[in-house]
Order: sequence, then structure tokens, then C-alpha cells
Amino acid sequence: MYIVTGGAGMIGSALIWELNRRGITEILVVDHLGYSEKWRNLSKLRYLAYLPKELFAKHLRQDTLEEILAAESVYGQTPGRIQGIAHLGACSSTTELDTDYMLQNNLEYSKALCIYAQTRGIRYIQASSAATYGGGEHGFSDNPENLDRLRPLNIYGYSKHLFDLWARRTGRLNSLASLKFFNVYGPNEYHKGEMRSMVHKAVEQIRDQGFVRLFRSYKKEYPDGGQLRDFIYVKDCALILADLLERPGVNGLFNLGTGQARSWRDLACAVFAAMDLEPRIEYVEMPEVLRGKYQYFTQADMGALSRAMGPNRPLPRVLEEGVNDYVQNYLTVEDGYL
Repeated sequence: MYIVTGGAGMIGSALIWELNRRGITEILVVDHLGYSEKWRNLSKLRYLAYLPKELFAKHLRQDTLEEILAAESVYGQTPGRIQGIAHLGACSSTTELDTDYMLQNNLEYSKALCIYAQTRGIRYIQASSAATYGGGEHGFSDNPENLDRLRPLNIYGYSKHLFDLWARRTGRLNSLASLKFFNVYGPNEYHKGEMRSMVHKAVEQIRDQGFVRLFRSYKKEYPDGGQLRDFIYVKDCALILADLLERPGVNGLFNLGTGQARSWRDLACAVFAAMDLEPRIEYVEMPEVLRGKYQYFTQADMGALSRAMGPNRPLPRVLEEGVNDYVQNYLTVEDGYL
């Protein structure tokens, strides 16, 4: 049995989709659905049970998780042993200002779940973030020795960074996989509001206005729309996550991107091409609140993951291929869920 926290989110539901493709359905989904539309991300997927995050955390604190999982009257069948936990549940808003909430949710909860898994010999995978690299002035190497040099630009990145520091300090990093996700885009992100990828926003802007808005640059070395990101398709993330769940010997701190930085203009042009339209781009001022916290360049150093996974690791799609699949098979159809 696998547990996927944040299982109704974009990456979590994509992982469940990939596990289903491999014939795996004995999955416990943990999330906080509230009044959101995230439940739609689960509507096509097969899994054993769902637990609200608050109830899951309660049983985790009280050490009664196995008891609730074994309750046949609740789930209709007795699940097998927990083989792995993919902890993808976190507050991912880069504009969240409640520091105490972020540290409790993204750090303390993650530490407790990690300890729970490792004391029971359960495979544990943790979602970190490229936001831990801050402005990128110290590069994008995922070597744990470089952690002390990093200065995240927001509390989200800092909360993820603190977990990685804790895992290294306690020696737990040697028996888990902490993944620094770069710019992920793809199906099942529809509930994320302003945190949706630019691919999704661009399709809406093109439909409504006929053009795409991109931020102006405030650094002379980058033209408007020329700010660079490592964009990775969520299906490729799901492939790696599923492989890592099945390979408990692959441990450490790993970047998860494509290894190739592309510009926001490249992304916008890929969306226009997927919609069979000529590019029309308008450049707008960046909000003041973002200007001092904006990453102008990210590019994953993928060497560590490539070496750990070996030569048969599936290569991620290039930007144009991923965008085309997302736009044509999900964003422009009636039921665009995985």
C-alpha cells in the first residue's frame, strides 16, 4: 500500500494516475479538500481510501494510523503493509505571509511523517522545491554540502530548505529522497488560482483577449519575456516519483527538472503553436511585491538524479512537446483531467 499526501493536488494526483497505469490501486489519499474543486482531480483515479489531512495528522500524532487503516468497516477491505509514502502535501503559495503556519505545515508536519516512516522501514519521498535556491546566485547544484549557502527569497522556499537542512543534520537524508521540483505545469492544476502555471493562464488569456501578458524585465541582461525557468511536465514528474517509490535504495537530495532553462517567451510561443495561432505578446509591469523576490534564472543540475537512477531513466519531454500535450489533450477538451 502507498500513501500519497497532497494526493488531490496536481503532482499528487498525477502520481496516482501513473501508479494506476502500473496496476497499483491500493493507495491512501491524504489531502485537505475543503470547499475547493480539487476533488475533481480524483474523479477518474482508482484508490483505496481518502483521509482528510487533519484526521491523518491526528492519527499520526497518536500513533494510531495502522489501526484506522486496518478498520475493515471503514474501508471495506484490509490494506496491505504500507510500502511507501510520497509526501507531496504542502502549502505551495509563494505569496503566503503566515510564517508560523508555513513552518508548522511544511516543516514540522513533514518531520513527523518522515520519522514515522523511517522508524517503520517505510519508503519515504519528500517534496522540496527549486524555491530553496533563492535568486540562484550560488547555482542550482543539489549537492547537500551546498545547503548552507542557499538563501530562499520567500517563506515557502525557506520552509522547504529547513526540512532539507534537518534531514542532512540528522542523517535521515541518506534514507529518503527529497526532490527539488522546478517549474511544474500540466493537467490537474485547475484549482490553484493564481498559482496555476503560465501555460494554463496563457490559454485563458488567448481565448479571452487574443494575446498573452508577460512581465517586463528589471535586469538589463534579460530582455522582456527573456527571464528563464526550467519547466517540467507533470507527467514526467509522476514517472520519476513512481520509479523512486519502487526503488528504496535511491536516496538523497535531487533536483527534478529538465536540465534546460527556457524563456517565458518560449513558453508563450509554444502555447500559441499548440493552438495553431501566431504569437501575440504584451509586456506588463511586475508587481512591486514580487520584484525583490523574483528568480530570473533557474536550471536544474540533473547529474545526481541521472547517476542515481541509471541510464534507463526516462528523459523528460522538451517544452514544446509537453505544452502541446497539455493544451491539445487537456486544456481544450471538455473533461481535461488525468
